[in-house]
Amino acid sequence: KGKQQITLAGTFHLPDARHQALLDELAPEVAKATVLMVEAGPEEEARLKTASQSDPMMIFDPDGPTLPDLLREEDWRMLRDQLAARNIPSFLAAKMKPAMVAMMIALPPCALPAKPDAENAALTGGLDHLLIAEAERRSLPIVALEPWDTVFSLFDKIPQAEITVMLEMAIEGAQRGDDVVATMSNLYFSRRPRLIEGFARLDALHSGFTAEQVDRQTTLTHDLLEIPRNRDWLPKIEAQAAKGPVLVAVGAAHLSGKQGLLALLEADGWVISRLD
Repeated sequence: KGKQQITLAGTFHLPDARHQALLDELAPEVAKATVLMVEAGPEEEARLKTASQSDPMMIFDPDGPTLPDLLREEDWRMLRDQLAARNIPSFLAAKMKPAMVAMMIALPPCALPAKPDAENAALTGGLDHLLIAEAERRSLPIVALEPWDTVFSLFDKIPQAEITVMLEMAIEGAQRGDDVVATMSNLYFSRRPRLIEGFARLDALHSGFTAEQVDRQTTLTHDLLEIPRNRDWLPKIEAQAAKGPVLVAVGAAHLSGKQGLLALLEADGWVISRLD
């Protein structure tokens, strides 16, 4: 926009050796950026870790129904097995917030290494973490786009009826977790991340959920977790761009779509072009 420049990198939050090639491709953009903007920076992640350890109410719901009460017996059995593979005993899991549990089991145990790999940082975090590490190495300022507890506060706004369906879908998907993550990551690294949503929809339909249920969940994701955050981020990104070139690294789902960051920027007068 005029002499201003924003570089947007759609990220995939899971570790993968293929991230290194993307980091290398973004090296010129990192070199000329005056700031790196991410969903959560080192300070926000540190605050999240501290809060999750000191405030059990972030994860547990002592007053609401237990997960065994919400779920069919077969679903609860499958969920117990999934959480046991993550070293979470069932007596603790029973009182966890359903949205938190759905997020936990969305990642199969194999998706994260047992310990950080000092030899290959691409195996210990997603592209956003690699860019944060590179920014720290270059003493490039890192700015978070939102407070550390944003997503957790949004989870609390999900209607109870939709929470149960969300958890049921997560449990069903977790049965094929390794395959699901492999397919999603392959779509991302083939630079077709928008197809991940279509894949998730087909996977849910083939698992027995109705089109109405899937559509409601998709709409909920857009209306709660994506669109409002995109709109909140936009003025912050533009304010930084007025000071110098900006590199923005956020989940790839936030870039595309009629209410994605690319469309919002274009509507505000920015000229959009692909780096590749």
